[in-house]
Amino acid sequence: MTERIKKEWFSNIRADILAGIVVALALIPEAIAFSIIAGVDPMVGLYASFCIAVIISFVGGRPAMISAATGAMALLMVPLVRDHGLNYLLAATVLTGIIQLLFGIFKIAKLMKFIPRAVMIGFVNSLAILIFMAQVPHFLGISNTTYLFVALTLAIVYIVPRFVKAIPAPLIAIVLLTSAAIYANMDMRTVGDLGNITRSLPEFFIPDVPFNFETLAIIFPYSFALAIVGLLESLLTSSIVDDMTGTDSDKNKESRGQGIANIVTGFFGGMAGCAMIGQSVINVKSGGRGRLSTFVAGVFLMFLIIVLGDLVVQIPMPVLAGIMIMVSIGTFDWSSFKYIVKAPKSDAAVMLVTVAIVLATNDLSKGVIAGVVLSAIFFVSKISKIKVKENIKQDRLTFEVHGQLFFASVESFVESFDFSLKDSTITIDFANAHIWDDSAVGAVDKVVLKLRENHNTVHITGLNSSSKKIVDRLAVYNDAKLVS
Repeated sequence: MTERIKKEWFSNIRADILAGIVVALALIPEAIAFSIIAGVDPMVGLYASFCIAVIISFVGGRPAMISAATGAMALLMVPLVRDHGLNYLLAATVLTGIIQLLFGIFKIAKLMKFIPRAVMIGFVNSLAILIFMAQVPHFLGISNTTYLFVALTLAIVYIVPRFVKAIPAPLIAIVLLTSAAIYANMDMRTVGDLGNITRSLPEFFIPDVPFNFETLAIIFPYSFALAIVGLLESLLTSSIVDDMTGTDSDKNKESRGQGIANIVTGFFGGMAGCAMIGQSVINVKSGGRGRLSTFVAGVFLMFLIIVLGDLVVQIPMPVLAGIMIMVSIGTFDWSSFKYIVKAPKSDAAVMLVTVAIVLATNDLSKGVIAGVVLSAIFFVSKISKIKVKENIKQDRLTFEVHGQLFFASVESFVESFDFSLKDSTITIDFANAHIWDDSAVGAVDKVVLKLRENHNTVHITGLNSSSKKIVDRLAVYNDAKLVS
């Protein structure tokens, strides 16, 4: 236990602290922007980012991953805030955490294995595009000075790491360019233009809502949707950070951790949140590897607001936009252009559909769900091709079945038989096939009974143990002499 704590918290102290500082600076405009999307005060998003980041650093399943208020979650909150107000949102946040905690306890994270690689690539690419698109309003068509600061930020973040590795390049860009903007009194949009920042710590309070079934009926649909979207983004981000760092994570622990974080956040005036791939990538690329980096990000976020609030509001938005543009460039899987050409057409289609739906809906969860469903449809289509070969062996007519017999292949299976045969001895050989479900057994029933109508003698052979088990349990035709 002591060795694990040392590894996760204190094996990379200097780099984790610096990476956490960079992430905290990047969290401020994001949290404020997401609060505005949800229709709540900017401090609701800032308190959420502080609480979630600090709590998840202790109870999360993926060291170095950043969790806070997110855009995908904020979009789901809009109707609830509009129709019922902030207190119902906070109650929904608590319920979201409870649902996620239950998902973790019942190990729902194991469903991650059903997300194909094509969907993962689509998720990453669409997220990179969304990150870039979110920065466009902060620099496009504003002023030449804005363009200059974006360009300088990109140059610093790209060039400096080649010569200076001790300090993260994004932190250097923020300090240098903010100082220059303040010293030269340049007229640019700043963090302060996004909303008012209150220099105070969050306080514990119970959401002011009636504790009855009517309230539950209002918040449950939103909480359930938030829980699903939050877990989906968190577990996908966890897998991406796993790949980036070459380490493993505990997905069920992460689910429980997200739940605990959201429960606490709801009682401290914060909105529901989840893992953030953009900030997680910034953290990892800035050298963050341990839980300390996530903890520092949350604590330094509050430090910036309370102690350095007057300076934070003067950080130019073009600088933060430039950093996020570099994040989007680094996040995008540029090898996916080759993937589209070389991968099977169905996988390429899944990846493109995932990206298209995410960009059309601005919702990562919808794109991932669509990608998974489309992958399932393609998979079913591939394995539903069944062949029935007709042979004559030892004066017996034998039908050799090749493939998987289930609901999607039963029609082809039935159509492969000649039901005009009369007074024959027929063997149906399943040595190269597998019977999966009730629809498959029903199809075998249909074939056997139709062949028997013309006074044929029918034998079933070659069933493997699981196929024989389901046939013995469900088949109408079954008798002791039929199956061998």
